[in-house]
Amino acid sequence: MLELFDTILYEPILNLLVMLYNVTGSIGIAIILLTLIIKVILWPLNTKALKSQRALAELQPEIDDLKRKYKDNKEEQSREMMALYSKQKVSPFSSCLPILIQLPILFALYRVMRDGLKSEGLDHLYNFVANPGTIDAMFLGMNLAEASIILAVLAGLAQFWQAKMMYRRRPPEKLRKRQGAKDENLMATMNKQMVYFMPVITVIIGIQLPGGLTLYWLMNNIFTIIQQYITFRGLEKEKIISKDNNGETPKKPESKPLEIEKPKEDIPAPQKDDDKTSNQ
Repeated sequence: MLELFDTILYEPILNLLVMLYNVTGSIGIAIILLTLIIKVILWPLNTKALKSQRALAELQPEIDDLKRKYKDNKEEQSREMMALYSKQKVSPFSSCLPILIQLPILFALYRVMRDGLKSEGLDHLYNFVANPGTIDAMFLGMNLAEASIILAVLAGLAQFWQAKMMYRRRPPEKLRKRQGAKDENLMATMNKQMVYFMPVITVIIGIQLPGGLTLYWLMNNIFTIIQQYITFRGLEKEKIISKDNNGETPKKPESKPLEIEKPKEDIPAPQKDDDKTSNQ
């Protein structure tokens, strides 16, 4: 099993990282470029997960209504919720898939930083990858082979920012506090944990890992923030376009031409009979 893991993940990541190091001459820049490459590969999957999270947040009022309606019948409640997910083409578990994929990649990177960058670890290089002999682990005055508190704190802050962006896109407070509505769905729970709990865990774990792995996690969070911004901005534009196409644009009231009242001509008053006789 371990040999299969090495063949699928460990060796390709090690060889790609060494190739980038040979080109750039900096292990830090090589890790940043490696993070970007992995992010581009996983971009469609992450975008789908982000859209699913956004759709779940917009469905929250309907989910709360189903919970109130079938609060005494959990089986029927689950059936109706799954029917709602199927109707809206949303999977409540699709947002977990990118996280599950990142775990083996992180483990492979941990092994690369711990063992692969040593002289004996370079024996796993492919024939077409030049062996640099030794790899300089210094980057911006930090030794990426050792733990870095600075990188750990920065990774925690980036994690907080990323989670905060997701948290702001939950349903409005009034909808979440309606009578009978319980905020116990999977996404709401994950959002609450990620905003404050996950950044702390990131810092605690980051100060115990090699700085190279923490740098990868920091850059991965930054690229994720950029992807979230692009994805959510695109969804907002699609929503506006959809409203314009489906909704009727209000008609402007027809403007009537201003009627200018003409001044009335003075009509001479008829002369009385007495005036006529006197003139004669």
